[in-house]
Amino acid sequence: MATYNTITDSELNFGIEPVQNELALSVIVPTRNEAGNVDMLLASIKNAVAGEPVEVIFVDDSTDDTPQVVEAAVGHYPELNVRLIHRLAGQRTGGLGGAVVMGLKAAQSEYACVMDGDLQHPPEMLPILLKTAHDKQVDLVVATRRAVSSQVNGLNAARNQISRALDLTARVFFPRQLKGVSDPLAGFFLVRVKALDLEGLRPNGFKILLDILVRNPKLTKAEVPFQFGERFAGQSKASAAEAWKYLNLLWTLRFGEGFLRFMGFAVVGLSGILVNTLILYLATTQFNIYYLLSVILATVGSTLWNFSLTEAWVYRSKEQAPGRIRRLLLFSLMNTIALGLRSPLIFVLTSLLGVHYLISNLASLVLLTVIRFELADNMIWGREPNALPVKKSESKIGWDTLKKVYSYNIHNIVSVVSEGELPELEPFKVNSMIQDPTIQVRIGIPRPQKPGEDKSGQYLRYSEIFGHLGFEVGIKMGEQVEVVASPSLRLSPHVLYTNVVEPILRWTFVKKGYALVHGATIAFGQDAYMITARTDTGKTTTLLKILSHQRRNSDQAAFLSDDMTIVSPSGVAMTYPKPLTISYHTLRAIKSDTLSFKERLFLPLQSRIHSRTGRQVASFIGKTHMPSATINTIVQMLIPPPKYYVEKLVPKVKVTRKAYFAGMFIIERGEEGIRPIDNSEAMEILLSNCEDAYGFPPYNDLKEFLYFHNGADLREQEQAIIRQALGGLPSTLIRSSNLEWWCQIPTFVNERLASDCACEDNRPSIPIQATPVGSM
Repeated sequence: MATYNTITDSELNFGIEPVQNELALSVIVPTRNEAGNVDMLLASIKNAVAGEPVEVIFVDDSTDDTPQVVEAAVGHYPELNVRLIHRLAGQRTGGLGGAVVMGLKAAQSEYACVMDGDLQHPPEMLPILLKTAHDKQVDLVVATRRAVSSQVNGLNAARNQISRALDLTARVFFPRQLKGVSDPLAGFFLVRVKALDLEGLRPNGFKILLDILVRNPKLTKAEVPFQFGERFAGQSKASAAEAWKYLNLLWTLRFGEGFLRFMGFAVVGLSGILVNTLILYLATTQFNIYYLLSVILATVGSTLWNFSLTEAWVYRSKEQAPGRIRRLLLFSLMNTIALGLRSPLIFVLTSLLGVHYLISNLASLVLLTVIRFELADNMIWGREPNALPVKKSESKIGWDTLKKVYSYNIHNIVSVVSEGELPELEPFKVNSMIQDPTIQVRIGIPRPQKPGEDKSGQYLRYSEIFGHLGFEVGIKMGEQVEVVASPSLRLSPHVLYTNVVEPILRWTFVKKGYALVHGATIAFGQDAYMITARTDTGKTTTLLKILSHQRRNSDQAAFLSDDMTIVSPSGVAMTYPKPLTISYHTLRAIKSDTLSFKERLFLPLQSRIHSRTGRQVASFIGKTHMPSATINTIVQMLIPPPKYYVEKLVPKVKVTRKAYFAGMFIIERGEEGIRPIDNSEAMEILLSNCEDAYGFPPYNDLKEFLYFHNGADLREQEQAIIRQALGGLPSTLIRSSNLEWWCQIPTFVNERLASDCACEDNRPSIPIQATPVGSM
């Protein structure tokens, strides 16, 4: 029985009833006004496949009666399992390439073949393409027009030369990615569907194969020659507009669409400066208006100028939703805030740092241009090109959007799906979409609280003075935690994770029966030892020095975590391998030379901004009425913290996933000393250190909402888990004035390292007798 589907984009994304028999091949035919070709094409496919189970998917953008012709043909070709996806006028994003991607998403067989509906691609090639894929065990088979035995009858001499010129242009842009492919602009190819990152494709026009090749560089490939035939009926879709789309695609693939838009945004901004200067001059000198009023007039004039050009030129290719007045108001507000930020920036650069005022002014313009572009690109003209509109009623991240989403599975305990990247969770990243994540993070505008909703404890919205333009987040509690974060947080991923996601993770783990404890953990064999300290004491340097000195030993220490450790009630430590935040002094202490020149160049500045002093300033700001979370977001957007994975800092380091706790060390700065510590006292210090890790805005405003769950105080449950996991274990307090805790800790399991250390430091090691004095 044939299957016929006329469906919309959203229906496609949530699945189609599968055909009953196992398919050998899906044939995807993008069509636009090809009514005269449908019957002949299906007849040719039927003869070519000779009874093999296939499906033919027409993805149609027609304005003629092609859909009706396909419907009428279904009954004549039941063995082909004909299906139709008819895209409505507002859904035809990406042109032919977008239609192909939609067909690939709907394909139900392992292999899909893409071909035109005008019979220039001979259906007789279908079994040859499929056999080549099976015989050579490749992901992609291209029907090439460039092989010696190929014939190109369907192109006249001029079009053939144009095609070769476009081919050459692509090779100039992508010599490595297109190596081994003689016809990267072919529209006739077969591909193994699961080998593609369909969500990563951004089609625009005819050349979908080029998009596939560049964005999926690991595909294994083969080619077969074929005869490119004459068009049976209809008209060619080639045009100057398609050529422009092709050149735009090349530029986007090579430099990224954001770069192209940024260059346009910068050009518009430069013209706006000229307009601003001209209005200021005319208003002041020609019309004798007071210069401060002229500044306001000039700002209004240049804002309108910039907005008009940005709307018409920079984002002309984007399908903007209605709301031009709203975008104008947001753009004006953004420029007003930028004007307020430039003045103190110029003052700091000129008066405090001694930079010439002209250079300071230029620097402020450049920095503010980058920020203004990011805000404009994500908040004002924020929909991505080729992205389908997200239904307002949808609370979950679904397949009805082409937005990039990131999925993370943390030890099969907690899962996170986020529209903003979370670099700290990169080791837990999975490629498949998680359908029902524990925590779901969406980028958008948090909705206001409804009357009485704050008392129910189910929804909380935190917003600072700049609202959507700054740090703003809405959190809905339930079986699934739903987070909506303002667009600026996508641009500052470390803030999105540290200030929003990690506090939620802390209490979500408690609900699952685990604790996310603030402490570094290192393992010797099966024994794990936690190292806890106040923030910025020196845990990271201590851990790295132990690992770098131990890596040559057969009984080397293994890394579990630096900042946070997942703890089970049974005493199992599970790795939480966030990247380590280092300083310039840390790098010198471990004598690491693994950072690049650029990374080393910027490390002193990053260290100063994100050092203890920088955090103290941030903590002070947090106690004022200033928008501290927004300031933090902007700072980390401009100067990201120096975070690196342990494998980069200590090459060939040993990493383990789990170990059983055998003890705990508490390190403090102070007069040299080492002593066993009562376990109950150790627990109080550990719990206090855990709170210290979450002391930055907006945690104090969110914490009660997060840790009260169904009338229960999750703090008590967290403490019970920690006490159960570490109860009765030896705890040791180590004080050092020169931050050399690392020399003492390994003596617990390795006396040799302590001796080596004593030789290096020319001082005796202090033997450790760590016996629990008390119990929890």
